[in-house]
Amino acid sequence: MINFIPIFPLDIVVYPRETLNLHIFEPRYKQMISECLRNNKPFGILPVLDHKMEQYGISIEIVEMVKEYDQGEMDIRTVGKSVFRVLEQVHQIPEKLYQGAIVEYPSNEMTHGDTQIAQLIVSEVKRLFALLDSEEKLPISKLEMMSYDVAHFIGLNLQQEYELLCLMEEVQRLEYIRRHLNKLIPAVKELEEVKARIRRNGHFRDLSLKDFNL
Repeated sequence: MINFIPIFPLDIVVYPRETLNLHIFEPRYKQMISECLRNNKPFGILPVLDHKMEQYGISIEIVEMVKEYDQGEMDIRTVGKSVFRVLEQVHQIPEKLYQGAIVEYPSNEMTHGDTQIAQLIVSEVKRLFALLDSEEKLPISKLEMMSYDVAHFIGLNLQQEYELLCLMEEVQRLEYIRRHLNKLIPAVKELEEVKARIRRNGHFRDLSLKDFNL
């Protein structure tokens, strides 16, 4: 399917099924969101990396208008729907303040048959949380787990999150995450062991993963 969609460029990556709360305050996006609400239409979030809009984004459905302010600002609750690829950016639209794009929706395989790798990833994410002494909990079970559910919890940078968005098969996304965790967890473990040794020696300085040139 190919269609036109209003575009909201942001320096974030949003995945299918992900909920996102937004505060809308710029005039162009107040106009865009008002029209989407009135016409019951989605808009698109296009990630911005290094001051450049990327090619892949996601359609966003407005779930609820939480609050509308006197000056027209809005708090909205949204959810990510379908990954799209930009065919053509439309920078100027008659009588509109916002921009848009002609997009297509590539086939996106959302299921996988490899329960073993899914269970492994959930276990490894929990292990990562334990190493970081994090109280974060995954809101899904091993059987329900999808790559999109854990992507924001495993220390991916914006470029890596975008690379994951561009993968159109669930098994590819799970493998991407597995490889990332295989690199990250040993580094985190080593960092914590170094901190423990420093504490035992009576001297403590702040360390980060940057010290390991990862």
